[in-house]
Amino acid sequence: MYGNIDGFDIRNEFPEDLIFTCEQVKVFMKHIGGYPNRYAPGVKNTIVKEQAKLFISGHSHILKVMFDSTLQCLHMNPGAAGKQGWHKVRTVIRFIIDGKEMKNCEVIELGKR
Repeated sequence: MYGNIDGFDIRNEFPEDLIFTCEQVKVFMKHIGGYPNRYAPGVKNTIVKEQAKLFISGHSHILKVMFDSTLQCLHMNPGAAGKQGWHKVRTVIRFIIDGKEMKNCEVIELGKR
């Protein structure tokens, strides 16, 4: 999937949305997706249509993990791992998908930007 800073070469090769199944969890990824109660246009409809149980988005550079009880979907934003942007610390999230279960979520700090 591509993000807002990617050029036409990347946009022509990769989709804007990525939907796949890992173990027994339907995953929906989109760069600019918002978060529960503040989804970007069309995101909530896609989560419902695809019956996604995990929604991963980015763009804000703000690390956030929230459960949307209305949609029964876990939202993750891993923050930012790059060196460009306004974030002070680079972060990623590591977790396990085991069957239908998502567990052992860890925040990993990669150091200062």
